[in-house]
Amino acid sequence: MSLPRLHPFRPRSLALLTGYSREQLATDVGAGVTVGIVALPLALAFAIASGLRPEQGLATAIIAGLLISLLGGSSVQIGGPAGAFIVVVYGILQRYGLANLLLATMGAGVLLLLMGALRLGALVRYIPVAIVTGFTNGIAVLIALAQLKDFLGLRIDKMPADFFGQIQAIAAHLGTVNPVALAVAAACMAIVLLWPKNIVQDRPLIGLRRTLALLPGTVIALAAATAATAALALPLDTIGSRFGGIPQSLPPLAWPALDWASAKQLVIPTLTLALLGAIESLLCARVADKLTPHLPRHDPNQELMAQGVANLAAPLFGGLPATGTIARTVTNIRAGATSPVAGIVHALTLLVILLAAAPLAAHVPLAALAGILLVVAWNMGEWHEFARLKRFNLTYRTLLVGTFTLTVVADLTVAVEVGLITACLFFVYRMSQLFQLRPLADMPAGVTGYELYGALFFGAVGKLETLPEQVPAGTRRVALLMHRLVQMDTTGVEALRELHRTLTKHDIGLVLVQVNDQPLDLLRRSGLAGELGDAGIAGSLDELKSAA
Repeated sequence: MSLPRLHPFRPRSLALLTGYSREQLATDVGAGVTVGIVALPLALAFAIASGLRPEQGLATAIIAGLLISLLGGSSVQIGGPAGAFIVVVYGILQRYGLANLLLATMGAGVLLLLMGALRLGALVRYIPVAIVTGFTNGIAVLIALAQLKDFLGLRIDKMPADFFGQIQAIAAHLGTVNPVALAVAAACMAIVLLWPKNIVQDRPLIGLRRTLALLPGTVIALAAATAATAALALPLDTIGSRFGGIPQSLPPLAWPALDWASAKQLVIPTLTLALLGAIESLLCARVADKLTPHLPRHDPNQELMAQGVANLAAPLFGGLPATGTIARTVTNIRAGATSPVAGIVHALTLLVILLAAAPLAAHVPLAALAGILLVVAWNMGEWHEFARLKRFNLTYRTLLVGTFTLTVVADLTVAVEVGLITACLFFVYRMSQLFQLRPLADMPAGVTGYELYGALFFGAVGKLETLPEQVPAGTRRVALLMHRLVQMDTTGVEALRELHRTLTKHDIGLVLVQVNDQPLDLLRRSGLAGELGDAGIAGSLDELKSAA
């Protein structure tokens, strides 16, 4: 048995070695600086929402973002910490601790690297869209719920990791609402939602207004809230008051502490991070392909390998899991990016900001980040899919609503596992319903014929097992016309073998007619073709009738 052929490691950035122009470089640098500025508040917010320090989010955006662009299979995808990971990371952190979170992230990196090398990138696309939509909407709800603490300025020492615990904690502390925090968070939400429309729409862009219009609403909201907090000494929790500020350098390189007793419990968290990272990155790459039809399509296997390397490296600097990010990728595309250089510049821009302006982050109010994250959560969800549910069949509705509900009230891992199992069961049921066994008319005397449709597999053999009871008296041979049987598995072969034995006991022969290539090959390899003999397999009905 030969080993599977590994996918070659060919980053998209290698294409820059030929035909890359000075004009492209200028455009990519501009796009990279733009998306780097956009990524700054998101990197801080995602880390804090995940229960980590803000500099860990920046380190992830810098290191993982650089590696994903440098080694990835997409021309314009931007990698870094993602909103989809917030709930998962927070849960792992609360249950297993920081060291084990870093180990699980590195383990996920190994799995992603292997998935890409073994050419499994295309398999991720086979996950039903109902499951993806269900858990994406569920994650959005959990992100929004977790932000209510800082959005309202509630005095909760530590938010629980589970849905019902968070609801209970918020309800128990509603009397501690900070009106200033609520006002700042709501103002930041309004700026992020309305800024592009109000500053650009139907107005000539000149001077300062043109410069401001080029800045995203998240940056404007964060800068305004930070300036107001510092200038007015607003009574708000800030990055400085909660975390003591941000160091003016990357975290030191260090191997996570390994505790074998707890590391053995990380199998499920590691699989969850790897699966979620693969889904998010490849979905993001597909979105990028649709928005850039003039650029080469992404290589899913190379993209997974780059994600793997990034998730192996980022935890060495205390970073959290990273993947492709749709919002920053779309920003990159709209800013004119043409190659991975833009993503590399985005990471370097964040590094420059960290080295030059980290002390300023101490004044960033957490309420502002909560307001920004609520908009992120809203944009993550595909809420229109709930309104369209009535248009789809029961299978789609069950998968979407079930995955959404389990994601919110139980756990993302449970939701995806149950969703995939349910999808498989629905698929088996539908395929079994497609298999049909129809009587044939105009058969020679003593011959009873049936035509097989669809696929004869483990979910459909029940219809074949009852066939002997349907054979009329006086039948000498049963003919099964199989030219419309497109697929058969070993259970189907065993069902045919059992049918042959049952009919033989009643002195009735079995003839398989016009068998397609795949079923015929399986019949020969299983030995059933030899048991039937030359008379048991006919090339056509005419051949059968002439022999009769």
